[in-house]
Amino acid sequence: MKIYERLVYNNLERFISGGFPVLRSLYEEDAWHCLVRTFVDQHRCHTPYFLEISQEFLQFLMQDYQPQHSDPPFLAELAHYEWVELALNVAEEVLPARVEVDDILAAVVTLSPLAWCLCYQFPVHRIGPRFRPAEASGPTYLVVYRDWTDKVGFIELNAATARLLELVRDNSADTAQTVLIGLAAELGLPPEQIVAHGGEQIAQFAASGVIQVSKP
Repeated sequence: MKIYERLVYNNLERFISGGFPVLRSLYEEDAWHCLVRTFVDQHRCHTPYFLEISQEFLQFLMQDYQPQHSDPPFLAELAHYEWVELALNVAEEVLPARVEVDDILAAVVTLSPLAWCLCYQFPVHRIGPRFRPAEASGPTYLVVYRDWTDKVGFIELNAATARLLELVRDNSADTAQTVLIGLAAELGLPPEQIVAHGGEQIAQFAASGVIQVSKP
């Protein structure tokens, strides 16, 4: 039984370490294994699939785990960010074929099914062994996405651009210009100012695969 116990733990620990490499790099050996063993001891997994262990570990950190003195304050947020990268890597959705349009403002825009808009209180995309913030620094907006080459990437956003992607995510029939005019109204800014800059931003998002465009 000791042999099987060790084999099971080693398999679980290997998958967790592989799914959360940045988080793993922030822990000393003993502290990391203490965290993983606490997960094994206290969390009841609801899936037999190894690919879903990372999701179970994330749920444990966000719902059940009581952080210890040795844990960083950004533990749950960093784990979520790393899990998003893994989830997009294995997602079964397929990007629609790329569509070229002559006028991006006249095109209908929707968010890619492989683009996730995220907001964290810590700059999770910058955290690593050389950068460990002790306190939250305010909202950090990111879009994490998978492109046509199946490469996962991220783009840091400001609050206005994050809101733009939210509007695009909920859109099904409006053109880019209509969406941008709506954003300008929310921000209390002249429409022409937002449309000019926002059109360029949408074109960049479309080129990277974050936004899907179609002809109206």
